[in-house]
This record gives sequence, C-alpha cells and structure tokens, in this order.
Amino acid sequence: MAQSHKPIIWGPFAAGGTLAALIMPVLIFVTGVAVPLGILPPESLSYNRAVTFAGTWLGKLILFVFVSLPAWHAAHRTRITVHDLGVRADRLVAGVVYSLAATLTITAVVALLRI
Repeated sequence: MAQSHKPIIWGPFAAGGTLAALIMPVLIFVTGVAVPLGILPPESLSYNRAVTFAGTWLGKLILFVFVSLPAWHAAHRTRITVHDLGVRADRLVAGVVYSLAATLTITAVVALLRI
C-alpha cells in the first residue's frame, strides 16, 4: 500500500482554516472596530504592550500560530483554486505555494526569535 503525504499538508490547512474562520474575525473586530470606536481603550494596542506580549514565550507561540497556520491554509486554497482555473501543472504550483508558506513560517520564527 502506498503511503500518502496528505496528512502533513491537511493538518496545517485545517488548523489554519479554523483559525481564520473563528479567531480572525474577533481580531479584526478588536483592532478595526472596538479600539477606533472607543469600546476598548487605545492603550490596549500600544506599542509597549505589544512588544511586552511578543517578548514572552506564550506571546511568541500565539503570534507564530496566527502567522503560519493561515499561510498554510492560503497556500492550499491557492493550489486548489489554480487547479480549478485550469492550470494542470500541479507539482509546480504546489512547489511554489508551499515553498512560500514555508518561507513565511521560517521568517516568522526568525523574526519572533529576534524579539
């Protein structure tokens, strides 16, 4: 029986989709509606508070998850969309989009470790 590498791709894809669907709208509300309308105080998104949050191991983990998992979700969605548009060079498209997701993930790790 041939082994498939699909679970390696499907795991981050599913997690990224869940994150994008359930958590991102809350972040958009907080940063785009609640603070500008005065529902939350502006100090809640201050630079010092953000750097302090990003400087902890938990903050780095949360930021890593919020950057990397949606990137893998977007990569897989892009691959499927390109295929649906009639481009049949699946290996090339998969190589490009997953390489971009991996590059973004590595960049996030490097940037977070520098904080």
